[in-house]
Amino acid sequence: MKTIKLSNSNKSISKIIMGTMIIGLANYDESAKLLDDAMKNGINAFDLALVYGGGDSERALGKWMQERGNREDVYIITKGAHPGDGRQRVTPADIDEDLMESLSRLKSNYIDAYLLHRDDESQAVGPIMDTLHKHQAAGRIRAFGGSNWTHQRIAEANAYATSKNQSLMTLSSPNYGLCEQVNDPWGPGCVTISGAAGADARSFYKDNDIPVMAYSSLGRGMLSGRVTRENYKDILDGAALTAYAHEVNFIRLERATEMAEQKGVTVPQIALAYILSQQFCVLPIVGTASLKEIEEATAACDIILSEEELTRLEG
Repeated sequence: MKTIKLSNSNKSISKIIMGTMIIGLANYDESAKLLDDAMKNGINAFDLALVYGGGDSERALGKWMQERGNREDVYIITKGAHPGDGRQRVTPADIDEDLMESLSRLKSNYIDAYLLHRDDESQAVGPIMDTLHKHQAAGRIRAFGGSNWTHQRIAEANAYATSKNQSLMTLSSPNYGLCEQVNDPWGPGCVTISGAAGADARSFYKDNDIPVMAYSSLGRGMLSGRVTRENYKDILDGAALTAYAHEVNFIRLERATEMAEQKGVTVPQIALAYILSQQFCVLPIVGTASLKEIEEATAACDIILSEEELTRLEG
């Protein structure tokens, strides 16, 4: 497994990040085994959120780390300030509440990477950045950034932080992958940097050396290797059908299938190699659900695609 060091961390982390939406307490034994398998195969970065599993994804990971005594070997990414109770929640008070709750669930006194799950552009960036800087200065978070924040808002936030001599947003987690996110999978506020429309955002992240942690990197199963034009409605969930089951992506799936056959690898490995071969730092978040899928994802790190091959996949 190839690794990378990110800012504000002394840890080397895996270039594949494991999604944790299926990790929980109700299936804790299976969850713990899956986490063990990930670590044994070099995946030590885990993407969580306050809202995943009603909080049980964080609780299960916290229990597992406590049992294994491996907190310093694990890189935790978690997210707060998700909309709820009929309102936007990107406020200093909500960030304070969500962060402290995540720390309690994770049984940890710090979080490696804390991301704001959504943005609310009616809120000024100043108080938000003041709050994140406060928590970083107190040692509760090592680095912070936005999930579903546009690159323009991140630039605005960092300009404010620079003017106040504060820490910057150094991470971002939008959608990115070979699939284009045609519609918002979970309603308004989802940000993608895929496709031609995302070119400016990708240039921003490259020019500013801000790593991207890409959610729905396989199009929520569209590029799992199990989907065809004939069976997709039986395999994909509602968010995937809304966002990714569109002609542009069926065409890209066909190209990825052809390339996978030529190289003797799988469709998801081609899709992950597409992400990892880009000219900016992007780490795919993958919802691996078995040892086989973990091994498949880690092996994708060894596949390097040429510019010609990337262009061929995109068409």
